[in-house]
Amino acid sequence: MYSPNGTYTDSAPITITNTFFRKVYLWMTAGLAVTALASFMMLSSAAAQQMIFGNRVVFYGLIFAELGLVIAMSAAINRISAATATLMFLGYSALNGITFAAIFLIYTNSSIASAFLVTAGTFGAMSLYGYATKRDLTGLGSFMFMGLVGIIIASVVNIFLQSEMIYWVTSYIGVLVFVGLTAYDTQKIKLIGQAGFANEQERHKAAILGALRLYLDFINLFLMLLRIMGNRR
Repeated sequence: MYSPNGTYTDSAPITITNTFFRKVYLWMTAGLAVTALASFMMLSSAAAQQMIFGNRVVFYGLIFAELGLVIAMSAAINRISAATATLMFLGYSALNGITFAAIFLIYTNSSIASAFLVTAGTFGAMSLYGYATKRDLTGLGSFMFMGLVGIIIASVVNIFLQSEMIYWVTSYIGVLVFVGLTAYDTQKIKLIGQAGFANEQERHKAAILGALRLYLDFINLFLMLLRIMGNRR
């Protein structure tokens, strides 16, 4: 289309990308809302807390179920329907909310609120950077992924070592990793939106998968900041 000054501009791809991004963020927000609701329901039931947190088999079973849902959804996204992808994402968000309720039993409400506000501001700033920057963040994403693998390995080892130094080192590095991944994932989602989709089903599934990636970045950044900022009860 022509702009008022007579130059040719093509705003259609930008409009399509922005519409796709709004859908991604709406679903990410929906996932966070489901997580918050599931946590609230857990906290309002002493029987549910006893069943989940009083039994390690049940608790770790839910953790593995969450991990399985994420892996299954990411691996099968091209074969499943958009409705199935949506249900899997919301199911994961609900399961995460159930296990997430534990933080309200460990940390004070004020420190949780503070960590959430810092997370929201940091996430928003880095996501905006990832969307607006012209720099290719592929190298950053690869580096952050290696850092994530290192954090996972160190955290597993620390289950046995119980080292306070490892705990704090992984917490601070974790903040940097998920800050970087937020920018990288945002740029990647933007490029996916610019490439376009064959149909509305594919567009919806891509939005759900994008929402999952940003949801994971947000949640993990929040947990790392809470480990640093949080005051225990």
